[in-house]
Amino acid sequence: MTDTEKTQSEANALEWREGDMPYSSQFGDHFYCQTDGRLECGHVFLNGNGLPERWQRAGAFRIGELGFGTGLNFCETWRQFEQTAPEDAALHFASFELYPMTAEEIDRALSHWPQIDRERKALVEQWPVERSGTVTVNLTQRVVLTVHCGKAEETVPRITEPFDAWFLDGFAPSRNPDMWSLELMQAVHDRTKRHGSFATYAAAGFVRRNLQAAGFAVERRPGFAGKREMLCGTRET
Repeated sequence: MTDTEKTQSEANALEWREGDMPYSSQFGDHFYCQTDGRLECGHVFLNGNGLPERWQRAGAFRIGELGFGTGLNFCETWRQFEQTAPEDAALHFASFELYPMTAEEIDRALSHWPQIDRERKALVEQWPVERSGTVTVNLTQRVVLTVHCGKAEETVPRITEPFDAWFLDGFAPSRNPDMWSLELMQAVHDRTKRHGSFATYAAAGFVRRNLQAAGFAVERRPGFAGKREMLCGTRET
């Protein structure tokens, strides 16, 4: 591990629990649902954004994500895109991450799911050692991953091309409220296409109010694995 990797890992204070489940002691939260993070991705982020139905068209479908974490959401989205999207469709997935993991950490965290072995191996193989600024990984001719390293409050407003859908997957609002601020939700809204969407596992009242204040039409839906609620919504204007 290089000095840069050590610094980033130490800043994130990464721990491993129950074998290969990453936990951030800095934020006091797991990186994904303890029940099954891959299935949670399908329920919350894919279904919550009307996917894969909405990418059944030619051209690039753009997804923005707050919190890349282990890359689980990306790998599961990529897997489903390859299985369901037409040949003339493309996936551009952009994530905003303050503390990007090392390739070894990503590999360990995602090894739990054999369903995404192919995607995990390809991601780990191309994951850069130096992770700062903007990292772009061309995984196939039609799947591109971009990770904007740094504070989302600073990196999201720099984006000029809007997204079709957003995965809002920062650490829990009670643990990391900055990731759910009105200012950041406004930046997300303003970088969403008209009739574009968002989905999140979060259902805290202040998160819902911030999303509404930013201009989203917000809907409550049943959460994953017994959680009472999650939020999703659209930009109407």
